[in-house]
Amino acid sequence: MQIQTSQQLSAKKCEPCEGGVAACPLEVSQQQLKNLDQWKLTPDNQRIVKTWTMKNFVQALNFFNAVGEVAEAEAHHPDLHLESYRNVRIEIWTHAIGGLSENDFILAAKIDQIDIDSIN
Repeated sequence: MQIQTSQQLSAKKCEPCEGGVAACPLEVSQQQLKNLDQWKLTPDNQRIVKTWTMKNFVQALNFFNAVGEVAEAEAHHPDLHLESYRNVRIEIWTHAIGGLSENDFILAAKIDQIDIDSIN
């Protein structure tokens, strides 16, 4: 995978992955994350994660719904976590390969395009 800007990633579509391909090397993942706003590797380097603090519980739920629409359109589904009623954490990884693929970075870039301020 080549390193891409957030705009390049968000212009792409996730490709089905049934396994049989290698996960992104750690160095590539680290370089790619430099182009994504506040996404980080999990301690095991197998997933990317980002956190948000929403205004309230309703905004957090509505954000999850917006993320769900994006994820469903991409057929690539993140792990969604809601803690303390308004703290949102999203983890993305490619289950079929047990690590990160280009799809994960595409989905992260598309999630970053959601206008949180317009969500009530």
